[in-house]
Amino acid sequence: MNLKFTVTERFTRYVTIDTQSDPNSNTFPSTAKQKNLGLLLVTELLDMGLHDAHMDEQGYVYATVPGNSAKPDIPVICFCSHMDTAPDCSGTDVKPIIHKNYQGQDLILPDDPSQVIRSSDHPELKHQIGNDVITASGATLLGADNKAGVAEIMDACYQLLNHPEIKHGDIRILFTPDEEIGRGVDKVDLKKLGAYAGYTMDGESAGNMENETFSADGAKLIIHGISSHPGFAKGKMQSAIKIAGQIIAALPYDLSPEGTDNKEGFVHPVSISGHVETAEIDFIIRDFDDQKLKGHANVIRAIANDVLKKFPGCGYELKTHEQYRNMKKVLDEHPQIVEYGLEAMRRAGLDARLCSIRGGTDGSRLSFMGLPCPNIFAGEHAFHSKHEWVSVQDMQKAVETILHLCMIWEEKA
Repeated sequence: MNLKFTVTERFTRYVTIDTQSDPNSNTFPSTAKQKNLGLLLVTELLDMGLHDAHMDEQGYVYATVPGNSAKPDIPVICFCSHMDTAPDCSGTDVKPIIHKNYQGQDLILPDDPSQVIRSSDHPELKHQIGNDVITASGATLLGADNKAGVAEIMDACYQLLNHPEIKHGDIRILFTPDEEIGRGVDKVDLKKLGAYAGYTMDGESAGNMENETFSADGAKLIIHGISSHPGFAKGKMQSAIKIAGQIIAALPYDLSPEGTDNKEGFVHPVSISGHVETAEIDFIIRDFDDQKLKGHANVIRAIANDVLKKFPGCGYELKTHEQYRNMKKVLDEHPQIVEYGLEAMRRAGLDARLCSIRGGTDGSRLSFMGLPCPNIFAGEHAFHSKHEWVSVQDMQKAVETILHLCMIWEEKA
């Protein structure tokens, strides 16, 4: 394929639009500014000629690239990326910088010279020699997670419409809000989407396809202490805050995010609040194995029971709720969806490999909602931080992968 890529120009345009989501918001989407990018994408899709492109009131963007093949009954496939950026780091006034012909040097970010992307800390940079690496300026995250995926899908739409020799069936496009705060597909309309299979473009290194995610639960530990006037508290007060501190201190290191890797699960306290009488600790619990996931919740319960032996009259409640499940269970029932993705990457000249992700994607939940949806690389690295980066060439390979996927589904029909 002889392509004139538009992905870099699109990406550097999209990242300047602040789309940070807010976990403390009760609205949907959680921030109205996410719709600013959605409206721009709809405008660009309409300008390309995708006449059904629109954004619904919840902030989801839908569009269709009509099929151009004479073959009947080609399965409809969907490409999906999320528009929001993480609340962990500012996404306001992002200034993308293209470091052309990268030669392995440390990258000093000009708006804050203390922010240095060191090649020693980012081993994947050794695969980018001679490529063009895009970073932020040091004051914000870049937003490659997941505007790289958005730009790649948009460029693929452009290429499909300008290269009729690429034969394909109907291709659905879906851009979602609020993925970073776990609400990305809460209000998606799968009936409107009408796809047989999906692919999220939201992964890391070129050539990676993720068919396995964590299973995830949330947990809230509510601790009931005994309050008393501090001036007359001797032998009476039993502070829920101090009990919470002891419980957190007792969590095993080898069951923490900082003490685990690969397919090891963890228990992670993400927030604590309260006062003497009542305190709450919010946890996220992760594992690739659902049975181990249940066991991790029991670790919290056992620690709470042990600590509270020292505080007679006090008690606790532990409430758990499901967040998402390992999508491998669903994808194993549809092996061709993953196989076609790997073949597309090989056709794009990449060393294709299956990976597990220590996290979740929109594809995790979409898979269990009836749209089997593995995750394909978008080229993003060091996401959620000021050191985030992506390479132009990796984004271009992602575009090629999308196009090959469209052709493979048409060929195999």
